[in-house]
Amino acid sequence: MLAAAAAAAAQHNPNKRSRIDSISSSQVSNGPMTGGAALHARPLVALLDGRDCAIEMPILKDVATVAFCDAQSTSEIHEKVLNEAVGALMWHTISLTKEDLEKFKALKIIVRIGSGIDNVDSKAAGELGIAVCNVPGYGVEEVADTTLCLILNLYRRTFWLANMVRDGKKFTGPEQVREAAQGCARIRGDTLGIVGLGRIGSAVALRAKAFGFNVTFYDPYLPDGIEKSLGLTRVYTLQELLYQSDCVSLNCTLNEHNNHLINDYTIKQMRPGAFLVNTARGALIDEGALATALKDGRIRAAALDVHENEPFNPFAGALKDAPNLICTPHAAYYSDASSNELREMAATEIRRAITGRIPDVLRNCVNKEYFVSQPPVAAVAPNVPPVAPHYVEAAAAAAGAGVNGAGAGGYFVPVHSTATHELAAVAAAAAAAGVTNIGGAVAPASIASLSAANNLVGIGPPAPPASAHHGPPAVALSLANPTVPPPAVSVALVGQHNPRDDPRF
Repeated sequence: MLAAAAAAAAQHNPNKRSRIDSISSSQVSNGPMTGGAALHARPLVALLDGRDCAIEMPILKDVATVAFCDAQSTSEIHEKVLNEAVGALMWHTISLTKEDLEKFKALKIIVRIGSGIDNVDSKAAGELGIAVCNVPGYGVEEVADTTLCLILNLYRRTFWLANMVRDGKKFTGPEQVREAAQGCARIRGDTLGIVGLGRIGSAVALRAKAFGFNVTFYDPYLPDGIEKSLGLTRVYTLQELLYQSDCVSLNCTLNEHNNHLINDYTIKQMRPGAFLVNTARGALIDEGALATALKDGRIRAAALDVHENEPFNPFAGALKDAPNLICTPHAAYYSDASSNELREMAATEIRRAITGRIPDVLRNCVNKEYFVSQPPVAAVAPNVPPVAPHYVEAAAAAAGAGVNGAGAGGYFVPVHSTATHELAAVAAAAAAAGVTNIGGAVAPASIASLSAANNLVGIGPPAPPASAHHGPPAVALSLANPTVPPPAVSVALVGQHNPRDDPRF
């Protein structure tokens, strides 16, 4: 009965997306490939830790099949996604470690629906050929507005005064008001210290200036001069910022260098009675040290939208008894407009990856230095892996290196690939580059002819010699069924291609 009702509802709502389980037993729906009449399986894009795909569908429906996992942990990611998903969208509910990423068989891109990427091992992803992107431009106004809202609440104690009224406290005269509002401070002339002057930090600075703050910032990653364009004061050490600031706002990203940036030691460098606001990442603050400082009065009051452990539990943890503390549920980024904008931008980045070359077409790839370009996902036939680009690039570089045959310098290497399409592509690239011989003068042959005759059996990057820092050869082509002694039918060698040395990245 319930199943029949659900089926009827699905017929009346054709735009409703199915959970991944419902398509797991069937083929991914087919769609036309660009530039050809043949039909190929559409790439699968999965929302890993959410359910609603209504905004993503109109952007992706003509190039991909979209489904959701609604996983609360990586162990709940569906097997079909692990085996077939080319793209993944994810919020901040789950984290992907190197071990998790290795379980994905076809994944080419992960887009974090948000700006923070601390829940994805970006380096490991890049080494596995997976691009990691974020959406840094969304919600800047919302987070900046929330930051100012929290700062104003700390200075004017609006949050606590409103709670007193709600709880029935009577204010019968100025004495009661004075007692209740004890600790309210004037803004004009105070110094707001901002840690991290990115998009959000800059927006906070401009808003704070309008309220009368003197704004100082610390950001070791910015070039000189931006302080002049914004009319701010720059300091070059965190200690100097903490010492000068009446209120400190954290607006930086979280990385391996700044975990617990605010701790017992740095709190002692702050002005006594300073305010602290964090709308960036919870792990920037040692919450135990903050709780002690609030109880001691070293910090007058604090406001946190992010926490070390989320979802935040006000009845447990180090902050449960801390006074003069405002906590909100990691919602600074949210408005109806910013939420829609965020999801549209994330889906559009996935679309670029499917229809273009990764990472060249991506706007916000954060691990580009760890891998080389890949062909468009939409141009790859189903179940056929793309040609590894460094094979083609290295083969094409042979002419420039003057290598038209290995000769005595050649040697055999282990075969790392027997994919026909990959061998043919490398052979064609080498032939086009003018590499016409393999085996030197002993066994001259056309690489293109060898490929056409299916005589090429392998290519692959051998381990470089221990004596060489970069290793002279990186790609090898070898003959199947050679008609001359193996030492003569050697390899076509080109210089090692290291994507990290490529100036384009």
